[in-house]
Amino acid sequence: MSKKSNAVRLVEQAGMTYELLAYTYDDDNLNVANIAEKNGLELLSLYKTLVLEGDKTGILVAVIPGDRALNTKALAAASGNRKVNLLPTTELLKHTGYIRGGCSPIGMKKNFPVFVDSRAQQLNAIYVNAGKRGLLMKIAPSAILELCSAQWAELST
Repeated sequence: MSKKSNAVRLVEQAGMTYELLAYTYDDDNLNVANIAEKNGLELLSLYKTLVLEGDKTGILVAVIPGDRALNTKALAAASGNRKVNLLPTTELLKHTGYIRGGCSPIGMKKNFPVFVDSRAQQLNAIYVNAGKRGLLMKIAPSAILELCSAQWAELST
């Protein structure tokens, strides 16, 4: 891809190891299982980035396994909120600098609180969006924690 995303730039500036994987983006089928199958990836290594708004803390980010659902009560508790709701997709670009289907936990416009599902601790590397539709980044979960000042939490069901 010609232009580097903020996520790729930040990972490179930090001197961290990563790999990029381009895939065919299908706006009608954002199913992670479909992306894994078409690209020969293990489903458990694909993670999705969800942007939410807490009733007390404002915007926050959850990075969870692609084949699992977010436990909003667990995220609310981990983040000091009573409840959290997904940020409307129309608000994503304004707050994060990314669009739906191209949202990376790394390199958002502001340093929002980031929570990574604890299951990622068992893996050497995970795939997260690299900041553009159709582009994944393979990176160590610990690198995401370091780059985003993130924390582990039990987030998915």
